[in-house]
Amino acid sequence: MRTRGGRVPDGVERTGGLTRRTCLGLLAVPALAAERTVNATWLRRRLPEVTAAPSPFTSDKARYKPLFGAGDRETAIVRGISRYGELTIDPGGASAAAAFPREEHAVVVLGGSGRVLYGEKPHPVKANDFFYLAASAPMRIENTGAGPLRAIVMGFRLPRDVHPTPAAALPIASIDDVPKQVVGNHPPTTLYQLLMGGTESTRDRLATGHVLTSLFVMEFAPGGTNFPHHHASEEEVYLLLDGSGDMVAGGGMDGVEGRHPAVPGDAYFFRLNCTVGFYNNPDPSAPKAHILAVRSKYPFR
Repeated sequence: MRTRGGRVPDGVERTGGLTRRTCLGLLAVPALAAERTVNATWLRRRLPEVTAAPSPFTSDKARYKPLFGAGDRETAIVRGISRYGELTIDPGGASAAAAFPREEHAVVVLGGSGRVLYGEKPHPVKANDFFYLAASAPMRIENTGAGPLRAIVMGFRLPRDVHPTPAAALPIASIDDVPKQVVGNHPPTTLYQLLMGGTESTRDRLATGHVLTSLFVMEFAPGGTNFPHHHASEEEVYLLLDGSGDMVAGGGMDGVEGRHPAVPGDAYFFRLNCTVGFYNNPDPSAPKAHILAVRSKYPFR
């Protein structure tokens, strides 16, 4: 840099054809780029590989593995979902009592048996039971069985203008009692069990959610698919319970669908408008695959 008279100003050292000030500015560009990260379109977690972390449910006999949201290492793109993880309680143990003033929760029991204390009343729970907890409703789960009790805990942030009242009785049902059905716009090779939906739902077993819009199980025949698609205003999580195949996440190299080999315990978070889907193993002798899925509203405000 020169003045009109051609002199380099004081404090600026010339380096070749560039001043030192210019050189330092150029060197700073990569450093700034390195500090900035690009938000992901989807997230993948392997449940067996996730380490337990402190949580509101943690006790000396209860452990929580955060997959998405609170406790996970990446939370920037997970907006409406406050937490999604696995709670494991040892025999004879119990989770810490927890209540969330601005979050609703859904819980699906994957294995074991016990009881959930809802208010002052205990409710027995067993594998395949699912239940809903409104904001501020206290939750404490006890393991009364001989083996570990495992449950998926899902939390959702409520908008400021939503103030639901907890139900007098615990909204609870069993996956075993929910019929399997074909859902419109999806191929018949995938059957759905519609567990929980919004408060105005007429097709789900429980119509309780305010941010949660759909909790369901998908059963895929060998070679079956739910046909990759996307949701313009909802986040979604898939957890592969059993079977194997290809999870579709994002557009991939062709801009249409990115396919990723999936095995039991694989969990995917999809932000809104991300392509999402699953293809079961095409081998005719392959077992059926099952996915636990949940969708919830994206907080645009």
